[in-house]
Amino acid sequence: MDAREVVLARIRHALADVPPSETPEDAAVPRDYWTAHAERTDAQRLDLLAEHLADYRAVVHRCTPGRLPATIAESLAARGARSVVAPPGVPSGWLPPEVERVADDPSMTPRELDALDSVVTGCAVAVAETGTIVLDGGQDQGRRRISLVPDHHICVVRAPEQIVDSVPQALARLDPARPQTWISGPSATSDIELDRVEGVHGPRTLEVVITCAE
Repeated sequence: MDAREVVLARIRHALADVPPSETPEDAAVPRDYWTAHAERTDAQRLDLLAEHLADYRAVVHRCTPGRLPATIAESLAARGARSVVAPPGVPSGWLPPEVERVADDPSMTPRELDALDSVVTGCAVAVAETGTIVLDGGQDQGRRRISLVPDHHICVVRAPEQIVDSVPQALARLDPARPQTWISGPSATSDIELDRVEGVHGPRTLEVVITCAE
């Protein structure tokens, strides 16, 4: 037998005593694994997230909620961004008045999205241990493609309430029926010679603004 048949045979053998009427929901699965690798304070969790985001070559900013509009404005100005797509849940006060706000319109084509300078979103949750930001199509996150097509993404994370230690803790907060985008740094891939290329599957530049009261 080839490898495929070997694997399928092992699966059939393992399931031989399972009644045909049994569904996955009928068998309890132990969930007694660790949900985090350490006990952390809010400040330690924030620091770990920022460290891992930076390792992935994301640009990390920290600011108070009051400084958030100015921080976003400075990032857009540094890029020379004049047009920004933002989902409806992004407050108007987040964006500077001199920048054109483009609505998250389902009729927009990928070419039209690609012509925009930046996208600004919130997030559903952020994972400190992996440096991952998760979007789930919420009102401040919009459709998946607006965070994948424009070349510059500014994502706002509210600390401490949106930061968790681990992936299991993040999954517990997410609705599996919603569309999810898991982001660990800007888009990047490598060929067989390990030459890194950025921007193939999403934004070349990811900026994460972590807001936290002093």
